[in-house]
Amino acid sequence: MIKLKDEYDKFLQDIEKEIKDKKQLEYIKVRFAMFVDKVIDQIDMILDYKEERMIELEEKQKEIENKVTNMQQIIDNIEKDIYSEEGFDFEIICPYCDNQFVIDVDENRTEVECPVCNNIIELDWSGDLEDDDECGGNCMGCHGCDEEQEEQDEQINDNENKEEEEEQDNDDDM
Repeated sequence: MIKLKDEYDKFLQDIEKEIKDKKQLEYIKVRFAMFVDKVIDQIDMILDYKEERMIELEEKQKEIENKVTNMQQIIDNIEKDIYSEEGFDFEIICPYCDNQFVIDVDENRTEVECPVCNNIIELDWSGDLEDDDECGGNCMGCHGCDEEQEEQDEQINDNENKEEEEEQDNDDDM
């Protein structure tokens, strides 16, 4: 701005030397001052606009930085969960008492004791679900095998009773 002021003063001195008519000189000074005022107003408007834009950009930059910081925290937590050296947690629901509890994953461990009912639960880390369809019959608490056996026995008895009834009906018909 100092250079602009110096240039303005130099311009006025130069026209004062060249224009001898006082009335014309005064007119040129006034008109030139009005022109400079308009230019300065336009420059002020441009500067105000640029300042507003800078403020908006700074605010958006802060928002982006906050989002990046939050995202980094989420990534750090995910990374900690994935690459944790403490081991992974594995949720177990006891098949005997329906107690839900968590153990650390240890593929060398083949069984765990339920902390509520103290029954032993076999662990299968292979992920094969095919064996889960049938009961092995070696458990101590579910009595599921006994129920299945009772159902099978009832079906056999029902079938035998039906056969006997059919034989009696056949004998009666003769």
